Amino acid sequence: MTASPDASPDAFSGAAPGANADWADRTEQAVLDAFLLHVPAQGWSQRALLAACADVGLSAGDAGLLFPNGPRDLAALFSRRCDTVALEALAALNPPPQKIREKIARGIGARLDAAMAWQAGARRWTGFLALPTNAPLGLRLTWETADAIWRWAGDVATDENHYSKRAILSGILIPALNIRLADGEQAASDFVDRRIENVMQFEKWKAGLKPSAHLDRMVRGLSSLRYGR
Repeated sequence: MTASPDASPDAFSGAAPGANADWADRTEQAVLDAFLLHVPAQGWSQRALLAACADVGLSAGDAGLLFPNGPRDLAALFSRRCDTVALEALAALNPPPQKIREKIARGIGARLDAAMAWQAGARRWTGFLALPTNAPLGLRLTWETADAIWRWAGDVATDENHYSKRAILSGILIPALNIRLADGEQAASDFVDRRIENVMQFEKWKAGLKPSAHLDRMVRGLSSLRYGR
């Protein structure tokens, strides 16, 4: 993708209301395209960001305004692009999967395929997010991906299951991408299938549990303390 002729700082400053966001979105995507070309040699770095900005006609000052958090902003932009590509692929499935385990497996597969469209960039991206200072960002982006997949799968839970489902899926997405990068598609698919089977078995076991009378009394007692009844 290349920036359009009017995608310039001057166009940004003189644009009509609502056009600023359009300019920013187009320019961010153009910079991301250029950035991914620099990443294999320069890493997921500020140096690669500045080179990419120069490629689309932006100065270092423009780069600071558009990407105030530097490569971290590009990491979020890349993750959300992969989410969008995956959701588009899932929306095109005909017929769509019906069983929930099939939906989640297809969702994970689509997300891995999307990242692998920029394999060299994805490899550097995972390494960047694995740094201790970037780990919170990595977890937040993985949660966004898990949430997008569950919503596509039709999840409407609003109780604690909403959070547990996304936490479990996040715990599958991260190693699945690393396996895909290191060992290939089949190894990643086998890993995902095993993990989903483990989760399904756990859910069956959990559904069969019957709370003890003591636990039931404790829950009612805590509820009365919180809600006054």
